[in-house]
Amino acid sequence: MQLAVLGRLLSVGRAVLAALRGSLGALCWSLAPLSLSLPLPLSLSLPGWRDSAPRPEREREWEDAPPTPTSVNYHFTRQCNYKCGFCFHTAKTSFVLPLEEAKRGLAMLKEAGMEKINFSGGEPFLQDRGEFVGKLVQFCKQELELPSVSIVSNGSLIRKQWFEKYGEYLDILAISCDSFDEDVNILIGRRQGKKNHVENLHKLRQWCREHAVAFKINSVINRFNVEEDMNEQIKALNPVRWKVFQCLLIEGENSGEDALREAEKFVISDEDFDRFLDRHKNVSCLVPESNQKMRDSYLILDEYMRFLNCRNGRKEPSKSILDVGVEAAIKFSGFDEKMFLRRGGKYVWSKADMKLDW
Repeated sequence: MQLAVLGRLLSVGRAVLAALRGSLGALCWSLAPLSLSLPLPLSLSLPGWRDSAPRPEREREWEDAPPTPTSVNYHFTRQCNYKCGFCFHTAKTSFVLPLEEAKRGLAMLKEAGMEKINFSGGEPFLQDRGEFVGKLVQFCKQELELPSVSIVSNGSLIRKQWFEKYGEYLDILAISCDSFDEDVNILIGRRQGKKNHVENLHKLRQWCREHAVAFKINSVINRFNVEEDMNEQIKALNPVRWKVFQCLLIEGENSGEDALREAEKFVISDEDFDRFLDRHKNVSCLVPESNQKMRDSYLILDEYMRFLNCRNGRKEPSKSILDVGVEAAIKFSGFDEKMFLRRGGKYVWSKADMKLDW
């Protein structure tokens, strides 16, 4: 009788251990991508238990799994009113998806795991005077309920009325500003007409504050601004992030025979870039990105909703997610998910969590 009871207790104990092992194993697998200091994939071994699948097969399954499109950059237009000499997404076409098709693709990305969408170009406020990007921003925040919706713009076409209509749906507005010297901006091509780019930057900063939109600055460090000291101006503007990029060559975009730009004269060495970073090391919001970090760690969708693979120094498009789905298209994106996490690609990106003093 006692042996029978002990036998039943032993069976129950084994069942409990099996359940715990399964739960802990799943937890470890889910946490693995978030901890780059841990080996991937993780496994959990208990004495007397054997893995249900051979380790090489499990590792192949991990490696073959498509990356999750956690953060996506959607360049829905290539048209721009500026002529920045180093631009690597140039106006090769004027095509823009119909609004409803763009929304359909964004819904597909949300279903595949997207948490953050960044709208870029070209200049996103050029299409329908900002109404197109405004409607996409509202759709992503209101309908898809994405944690983070952001825009990258040169800022020249943004009006206060846009903030009044769509500002509540926008988490982050990033304005491209490569220099606080207007003569340098003119040399780069970041100028249209008589509008002062730096003066406009300060106006946009104030509108973001008034409408509770997190303000960010993007700067491309190149031959014309690499010696500039921007400490005082950046600290005065107080952005949530100051993204500092090393000028990057992409064949067919800003380099090569079929390119619309010739960015070779803007290129700087790694040593030049490091010197610029060292000069600004006390700026707390500084987020540096070298060429190595940039090339494979961004998920970029073009105007046809194709992922762009930049691993070979060109932008090689996948098939459109609208035609083959997100999972099939993303396998050809060249996206390095580990580098995305290593460069800090996932951060506090919802304005609801930033707790800023607007």
